Amino acid sequence: MSRAAVPQLSFRAVVLSVILAMILAAANAYLGLFAGLTIATAIPAAVVSMAVLRVLGGGTILENNIVQTGASAGSSIAAGVIFTIPALIILGYWQDFRYSWVLAIAGLGGLLGVLFSVPLRRTMIVEEPLAFPEGKAAAEVLKAGENPGEGVKTLAVSGTIGAFLKLAAASGLKLIPDAAIGATFIGKFFAFMGTNLSPALLGVGYIVGLNVGIVVVAGSILSWQFAIPIYHAFFLDTDPALAAKIAGASAEDLGYAIWSAKIRYLGVGAMLIGGIWTLFSLRKSLASGIRSGLAAARKNTAGTVIAETDRDLPMKWMLVALVLFTIPLALLYQAIVSDWLVSIPMTVIMIVAGFLFVSVSGYLAGLVGSSNNPVSGITIATILFASLVLLLLLGKDSSIGAVAAIMIGAVVCCAASVGGDNLQDLKAGYLVGATPWKQQLMLGIGAFSCALVMAPVLNLLAAAYGIGAPTPEHPNALAAPQANLMASVAKGMFGGELPWNFIAIGAVIGAVIGAVIIALDEFLKARGAHFRVPVLGAAIGIYLPLELMVPIFLGSLVAHFVERQAGVAATDEDARDRLHRNGTLFSAGLITGEALMGIVIAIPIVLSGHADVLAAPAAFQFGPFAGLVVLAVVAGLLYRAAVRGSRAG
Repeated sequence: MSRAAVPQLSFRAVVLSVILAMILAAANAYLGLFAGLTIATAIPAAVVSMAVLRVLGGGTILENNIVQTGASAGSSIAAGVIFTIPALIILGYWQDFRYSWVLAIAGLGGLLGVLFSVPLRRTMIVEEPLAFPEGKAAAEVLKAGENPGEGVKTLAVSGTIGAFLKLAAASGLKLIPDAAIGATFIGKFFAFMGTNLSPALLGVGYIVGLNVGIVVVAGSILSWQFAIPIYHAFFLDTDPALAAKIAGASAEDLGYAIWSAKIRYLGVGAMLIGGIWTLFSLRKSLASGIRSGLAAARKNTAGTVIAETDRDLPMKWMLVALVLFTIPLALLYQAIVSDWLVSIPMTVIMIVAGFLFVSVSGYLAGLVGSSNNPVSGITIATILFASLVLLLLLGKDSSIGAVAAIMIGAVVCCAASVGGDNLQDLKAGYLVGATPWKQQLMLGIGAFSCALVMAPVLNLLAAAYGIGAPTPEHPNALAAPQANLMASVAKGMFGGELPWNFIAIGAVIGAVIGAVIIALDEFLKARGAHFRVPVLGAAIGIYLPLELMVPIFLGSLVAHFVERQAGVAATDEDARDRLHRNGTLFSAGLITGEALMGIVIAIPIVLSGHADVLAAPAAFQFGPFAGLVVLAVVAGLLYRAAVRGSRAG
C-alpha cells in the first residue's frame, strides 16, 4: 500500500485528537498559570492514541501521528492564552474571561500560526533541517508503537501519583504544604532557601534537561541570593514607601515583597535584550523562510508533480485564508479603540509581527524544543513595539492603550506558540512519512478546538484560586508570571508606573549577559561542547521565584543521573531520546495528573465559596519535612521508571 493510501486524517483520529487537545489544553492552562511553564503534549497523546486505536481495531502510524499533531495544540494554545489574556484581568479591564473574545483571540491567533508556519517547513525541516527534539522523540515513540500498553500504564501510574499529591496539598486536603521555605537574616543580609513541593515541576525539569535546569536555577540564584540581599542591605532606604510597607515583616515576606516590587524587573530587562538579540540573530533564517515559501508556491502553480510527503497546503489558499482571518481581527481591534485610523495599523502590526515571530518561534523550537521555547520574550517585544506605535496614535494618557497592546500581543503569542509547535509536529511527520497538508489541517482543527474550552477553564481557575497578586480571598493565587509581566510592561508604557530604573539595570545586565553568552557560545562551539546558556532561560529564572526553579533543577538532575547510569554520550541525541522515552512519559503523567486535579479541586471550591472546603482536620496536616520526603520519593520513582524503561529499550 502506498503512503497516499494509508489512512491518516480518519474520522476516529480527528475525534480522538480533538478530545485529547481539549483535556491537555486545560491541564497546561493550570500549569502555565501556576509555574509560568507549559510542556509539549505530543508524546503522551501519541501513546494514548496507539492504545485507543488498537482497541478500536488497530491504527496506522500515520493515524497516530495525526492524533498527536492535533492534540499537541493543547500546549501551544494554552501557552498563547495564559501568557497574555489574564493581563486583561490584572489590568482591571475585564472582571472575568469573556468567552467570545477569548475564542476569537485564541482561535484566530492559532489559525494564523498554522498559516504562517506553512512556508517555513521546507527551509527548517527539509533544506536546512533543525533538530526539533520533541518532534524526533515523538517520531521515535510512533515507530516503537508495538507495545503502547506499557506506555499507557506508565502514564496512568504517574498521573495517579500527581493527582493524589495535588489533592493532598494546600489547595486540597492540606496534608502537606505546597512549599518548604526557610528565610532569615544573617546580620544585615537577607538569606533564603526553599523549594516548591510540586511533582509536576519535577517532571518539567526531567523533560527540559540539565542544561535548561542549570540556567533557570542560576537565574533565580542571581535574583534571590545576590540581588535581593544586596538591595535589602544597601538600597532599601532609597524607597521609603517600600521600607514602611515591609517594616516588621518576616524574612520570607520581606524577600517576596522586594522581589515583587523591584528585583523581578531585572528579568524584564533581560527578556527584552534576549528578544531583540533573538530577532537579530535569526534575520537570515527569516529571509530564507520567505524565499522557500515563494519558491514552493511557484512550483505548485507550474504544475510540477509533488510527492505526497512534500505537499503543503496550497499557498494561494493560504493567502485567501489570511485575508479572511485578518478581517475579523480588524473588527475586534475596532471594537476596542473605536477608531479605524488606530485599528487598521494595529491589524497590520499584528500580521507583520505574527509572521516574524512565528519564524523566530519555529527556529527556537527547532533548537531547544517547544517546552523551552521562550514565547514570552517574543510577546514582550511585540507589546513594546505595539505600545510605541499606539503611543503615537493614542497618546501617553490613553486609558485603552495598554489593553490594545495586550490584545495585539495575545494574537501574536497564540500564533507564535502554534507556529513553533506546528513545525515540531511536521518534523515528526517528515520522519514517519506523513502528508504535511493533512497535519497542517489537523493542527488548525486542534487549535480551534482548544480555543473553545479556554475561557471556561480560566474562569473556573480564577474563581477558585485567584490570578495574579495574592488577596485575602485568594492568598495562594496562581502567579500567572508572564501575564503579570505583560500587564506591567503595557501599563508602564501608558501610565508611567513601570520602574524604568530597574528595567534599565536589567537591560544593562541582560546586555552584558547576552554579550558574554555570544562569546561563550562561540568558544563552546569551537570546543564541540553541547552546553548552552540562553539569556531568555536565565531571564525566566530571574523573574520567577526561586522555589519554583529548585524542583525543576532537581528533575533535570534526575534526567542527568539516568544518562550517566546508562552511559549515554551527551553528543548522541538519538540515543538520549530513546533513553528518556519512559522517563518523559512518567514526567508527562505527573504534570497532567497534578494539573487536571487542580482543575477538579477548583469545582468544590467555587461551588462552596470556601478555599478550605476539602481541608482535613489539623491533626492530619503535616509540615514541610513530610512534603520533602514525599518529593524525594517521587524523584526516586521517576528515576526508577526512567532506568527501567531504558533497560527495556
